[in-house]
Amino acid sequence: MIDESTTIHAPAGNIQGREKNDALLFAGIPYAQAPIDNLRFKAPQPLAPFNETFAALKFSPAAPQIPSGGMTDSAPVRWSEDCLYLNISAPKEILNTNDTGGRAVLVWIHGGGYTSGQGAIPWYNGTRFARNNDIVVVSINYRLGALGFADLTHLGDEFATSNINGTLDQIAALRWVHDNIAAFGGDPDRVTIAGESAGGFSVATLMACPSANGLFQQAIPQSGACHHTLPAAAARIATDHFLQPLGHSSPMELMAVSVDAILAAQNATTAHYGRGPGQVNELGTSVSPFYPVHGNTALPAAPLDALKAGASASVRVLTGSNKDETTLWSSGQTDQAKVERVAAGYQADHALEIYGRTRPDASHHDLLVALTTDHMFRIPAIRLAEVRQDAAPTFMYQFNWRSRAMDGALGATHSLEIPFAFDNLDQAGVDFFIGPGPTPQALADTMHKVWSDFIKTGEPGWPRYDLTTRATMMFDDDSVLVEDPDSAERLAWDGIR
Repeated sequence: MIDESTTIHAPAGNIQGREKNDALLFAGIPYAQAPIDNLRFKAPQPLAPFNETFAALKFSPAAPQIPSGGMTDSAPVRWSEDCLYLNISAPKEILNTNDTGGRAVLVWIHGGGYTSGQGAIPWYNGTRFARNNDIVVVSINYRLGALGFADLTHLGDEFATSNINGTLDQIAALRWVHDNIAAFGGDPDRVTIAGESAGGFSVATLMACPSANGLFQQAIPQSGACHHTLPAAAARIATDHFLQPLGHSSPMELMAVSVDAILAAQNATTAHYGRGPGQVNELGTSVSPFYPVHGNTALPAAPLDALKAGASASVRVLTGSNKDETTLWSSGQTDQAKVERVAAGYQADHALEIYGRTRPDASHHDLLVALTTDHMFRIPAIRLAEVRQDAAPTFMYQFNWRSRAMDGALGATHSLEIPFAFDNLDQAGVDFFIGPGPTPQALADTMHKVWSDFIKTGEPGWPRYDLTTRATMMFDDDSVLVEDPDSAERLAWDGIR
């Protein structure tokens, strides 16, 4: 039965939501046609408006994926090729007949290395943004792995966008938001896109996409900046390996092959080319062979080059990284030889010498974490800020709060900042990453306010990042603004991309 009291009337049609935790939730709204049958490996196509009220009462399946087996991604996932859906959290006040709307909007893009994840993860619950800060929150799914990024362009014009479809899905979701978000109380001209890890890479990539111009005004790339896209030549090498176990090379055959077979071939290709931190493969990446490809109509240039040339110059940016990102993947014994191999893989032998001087008491493991964290996350965020000196302000942060889990071994690890920014310390799994002891709610209050203030006003509360002061907010139990933190280590990366 349709509940008219929680139904909104949008250009996409009538959409029924439900009250949850003193806010409104609209879950599993389709924003494009399902990429199955004759739409597999093709650009997303718009949907016709709903003929009947759409019941947005439960989350959709995720994009097809294989759990990575890591601490944050080991459970089975309900997935389907019919995966292009979004979720909206909104204040209950939007149902009032006298509500004027015009609220700031946050569009969250999930991480997962472009091969796993979904918008419905509890850490991304937007209720507190909606209920306490009058912000409309959208989370999205998009195609992942080979289904989103395998470069099949050589097989015919129908696959012309195959190597960038996951990004085009994100743009399609942003267009849907632009066209419909006013019905949910949001302002299409006050949109902030944000994401962490691959979601952060996605944010920076969208900033470089001409067709995304005007669909957002602000951006928050967390622990992911202007890298992790591939040139076409590298993507084609990965695709050739991907196609071998399938035994199919014609468009008709690829349309008919099962998703399970595609995931198995994707997994084999990732195992072949995937590397740990510091082990860059022949594709120029250390993690996945299925990334967005640049050098095409949708993404003409690598994101950093595009931003340097003026792309998204009017977009205000809040970016940063965590102090100990790569502890999440640290395993096995680390000795001096391993650290040196990693540095050589980065062409960063000089940087390793500097870190040895600035951290004289550090263990081999700690040196490896510092080196890989900076190479993969901190330095790319700095490079993004550096090329935007003549653009709208960019603000820099670093998350330094150390997890107490595993006897403190995780430190300020990858993704730990997310529940603080969303004020979701009470969500499932967060307590494991925080560890024993008092809940650090004061820091969550601080960070959630910063994110909310930036989303609503474009100001996080500290000066922009410039090449003179390099002002960086250090989030911890006692958060402080620091100028040019770890400057000697930052300078050690000059000339290395």
